Amino acid sequence: MSIDSLNWKILKCLQENARMSNAEIGRRVGITSPAVSERIKRMEDAEIIQGYTTFVSPFEAGYQLKALITLRAFMGMLKPFLEKVKTYDEVVNCYRITGNENIVMEVVLKNQKHLETFIDQLISYGETKTQIVLSHVIKYKEIKPIN
Repeated sequence: MSIDSLNWKILKCLQENARMSNAEIGRRVGITSPAVSERIKRMEDAEIIQGYTTFVSPFEAGYQLKALITLRAFMGMLKPFLEKVKTYDEVVNCYRITGNENIVMEVVLKNQKHLETFIDQLISYGETKTQIVLSHVIKYKEIKPIN
């Protein structure tokens, strides 16, 4: 399914506020609410829209640290790690990447002791490097049309 300019306008509205009503989206993009609903449904079916979510502030929820941890898996440990990482509550995002490391994870942690304990669980799978996140520079930036 190709994304036409009207669908991009609808996506822009949803990326600004996923709870925006179809009627409000219709007013903004110049079509009826049922037409908006049909276009959204087609984009969901085509997996252009992959879901709706609520973003929770880890700091307001009681976590004191956010970190990026890269892992360079030991020989034969990447596949077991790819299964194990799905079970860690601390991991909020995980990517398999190219380069010297195999994995980069975004994690939320209660404190430094929690970080130490978490790293201790990872080191049986490979070598880790940790960077503490100080602040977001870009957060949940919208996806725009390809030029």
